[in-house]
Amino acid sequence: MIHGLNVTANFAISGDGKISSSDHRPSGWTSEHDHARLIELRKNADAIIVGKGTLQSDHMSLTVQQSARQPLRCVVSRRGNLHGDEKIFSTPGGPIHLLCTESIDHRWEGCAMHEGSLEKFLRTLHHDHHVNHVHCEGGGVLMRELLEIDCVNLLYLTWAAHTLFGGENAPTILGNHVNVFPATRHFALIDHSASPDSGEIFLTYSRQS
Repeated sequence: MIHGLNVTANFAISGDGKISSSDHRPSGWTSEHDHARLIELRKNADAIIVGKGTLQSDHMSLTVQQSARQPLRCVVSRRGNLHGDEKIFSTPGGPIHLLCTESIDHRWEGCAMHEGSLEKFLRTLHHDHHVNHVHCEGGGVLMRELLEIDCVNLLYLTWAAHTLFGGENAPTILGNHVNVFPATRHFALIDHSASPDSGEIFLTYSRQS
């Protein structure tokens, strides 16, 4: 845990526990209710963080619609080798921060560049940019890293039982790693509601010590 920093995460999972298909189907397979919940969760965040793959496959701008307050938009990549035509670059919003965890292969204009570990980056956001709440929207590789450093406080899940992705290569909220997770993380269900019309259940979990 990073003292004073609240880290939350939001994922939609299929009936078989996957966050996407094996060919990384874009978002949009859940209901309007789920999308409204996603936007509502963004409103409380000082920064939204996603992995490069999720940014590209879901064509994300990481903005809060019709809000004067826009969170920092943070992207995690190994080397920063984006395409340059991602939606985030052409959509007005909060400042863009790009973390390169291995090396910086390209510097993007109008984008604050960072190099180093995810934990160091989160500490920089908290101490240097006054970020108290970071909200993760994917993907599974990034979520696994956040759980490995044990900094996720709240986990929001939309269980969309109407969809089955199947396949051992379809990612879960921990990506599609075959390696054993280093340590168990315990979460308690603190809230839930159902939407019978959409066939979705909305779950909220809190990290337990």
